[in-house]
Amino acid sequence: MPWNRDMTTFVPSEHIQTILKNLPRKPGCYLMKDEHGTVIYVGKAIDLHSRVRSYFDNSVTDPKTLTLRGLITDIEFLVMPSEIAALHTEYHLIQQYRPRFNIRFKDDKRYPYIAVRWGMDYPKVEITRRMEQDGSRYFGPYTAAWSVRETLDVLRKAFPYLTCDRDITGKDERACLYFDIKLCNAPCIGNVNREEYRAGIQNLMDFLGGHSEAIIRQTKARMMELAESLDFERAAALRDQLAAMERVVERQKVVAPVNIDQDVIAFAQEKADTCVQVLFIRGGRLVGREYFLLEGADETSDAEILGNFVTQFYQEAATIPSEVLLPHEVEEAKLLEQWLRDKRGGKKVSITVPQRGGKKELVNIAVENAKETLAMLRAQWASDTNKQTEAMNELQSALNLPQPPNRIECFDISTLQGTATVASRVVFVQGTPRKSEYRKFNIRTVSGEPNDFQSMREALTRRFARYVETMNETITAPGQKDKDETWRLLPDLLIIDGGKGQLGVAVEVLQEFHLLGQVPVVGLAKQFEEIFLPGKPNPVILPRRSQALYLLQRVRDEAHRFAITANRTQRTKKGLVSQLETVPGVGPARRKALLKAFNKDIDAIRSASIEDLMKVPGINRQIAEAVKANL
Repeated sequence: MPWNRDMTTFVPSEHIQTILKNLPRKPGCYLMKDEHGTVIYVGKAIDLHSRVRSYFDNSVTDPKTLTLRGLITDIEFLVMPSEIAALHTEYHLIQQYRPRFNIRFKDDKRYPYIAVRWGMDYPKVEITRRMEQDGSRYFGPYTAAWSVRETLDVLRKAFPYLTCDRDITGKDERACLYFDIKLCNAPCIGNVNREEYRAGIQNLMDFLGGHSEAIIRQTKARMMELAESLDFERAAALRDQLAAMERVVERQKVVAPVNIDQDVIAFAQEKADTCVQVLFIRGGRLVGREYFLLEGADETSDAEILGNFVTQFYQEAATIPSEVLLPHEVEEAKLLEQWLRDKRGGKKVSITVPQRGGKKELVNIAVENAKETLAMLRAQWASDTNKQTEAMNELQSALNLPQPPNRIECFDISTLQGTATVASRVVFVQGTPRKSEYRKFNIRTVSGEPNDFQSMREALTRRFARYVETMNETITAPGQKDKDETWRLLPDLLIIDGGKGQLGVAVEVLQEFHLLGQVPVVGLAKQFEEIFLPGKPNPVILPRRSQALYLLQRVRDEAHRFAITANRTQRTKKGLVSQLETVPGVGPARRKALLKAFNKDIDAIRSASIEDLMKVPGINRQIAEAVKANL
């Protein structure tokens, strides 16, 4: 019990007290763990001794800290050489452990960027979710891939670029369709040379960076020169590019009288939902805005929310402006400025909290946008929740279920002429997919001719055998409960992708495990969306525009997609293995090492040099030469 008898003083355990007494007075990071050994909070400190001890001070009144410290049973720390190193390490530890008490981006995914492959002779422009040190220039992040595509669709009309895989020599006989519709300037046929093509891509990058006025001015001047020299065809091409550029600029509002690059950051909160809005101002123009949702920000100070967002956002941001405007002060602002300056290549970055004037107005605009965005999102979530509730109620009524199907499991089979047969199981909870509980079953009992019935039998048998095993297990290891939960929980509705035959197999399996009356099961036939129930000769047909049918279709389509993906992965793996099996001296261990080293890419192995192959553990020169010779 961490509280003393009068319930006014928090008393840490002896183990925690020992740690607190021996913390070094150095910069670093600390990881707080609960009784299961799970990391529940990660922090950084200029002075580990003072910072960590502050959580256990009896003057603490912050509800979040009070809850946190009551759960802490162990603390680990990492001493770092500097405050900047601690800041950088804290970010990566949060990404690794995703602790429940840390503020973090709600979506556990990488945001999309526009990547310009500047290291290529003829750079391509692509959408990517990963920034790498490969010589490319990046712009973003964006919160939605569709907004990236929309941006590129417009800009490509102004700055045509390559999307094909041709080896550009300038001597091809004819260009592709994109040249005819003016979305590529065809360096493949020599319509532009390398320098002209790269100049166009440089203009595209400048435009993406928000510096459009100089480009428009130069393009207009060049167009007039061509018109005066009677080169009307090229002048007309520049006229069309100017029109596309001006359409983009029309959307950009002039918000600052000076030519300055700024990011304006503000947030709005309602209950446990937090939305951060970022306005991107480049050259005095508002060139874009993005919103980000945060988790773990409730019962947290404004300063901590902003400080954590700034750290996480600019760790991944492609560009950093000269000024960041905030509505409130942040902790360790000078440290953040130094860190941002280092990331900007030594150029000054200032974090400003304006009190009046035009900058204050920009912050107010960001705050208002954050509030409006959060209100819109909460309305959408409420609408989606209502539709999901409606769908589950409709299903309960139509299928005569004992309760709404809050937990749905759906099974599907995918095979290609009997090879690499895979069964998929997807799980929907409260009408939404729970991807952490998706599972695949590599079918072992079926070979040769495809047999969907036997494959389904194996998958369902293995699923409910796991249910029996977990119900009989004694949970001892930390985290094992969470791992087994997906098997221990029975579905409120089991959907089999198929007709009466597959449904009959499912009924037999449930009978074997004495679960037939406990787990409602149906078969969903693809062609007419017919729902077959055990013992019923006629299928149930749901209304075409019912929410129940939409939910069933989403579940079935997700199971189908997951099964096909798993089958394709299996076939790829088998293809890789079969090719490597022909190489003398390459047994299972070396085969596994090669596939791991080259990310399971047989073309990468094939094109690797002898020296690169020899870097793989277990591969000497003789084996490397054999790989090259056979592949």
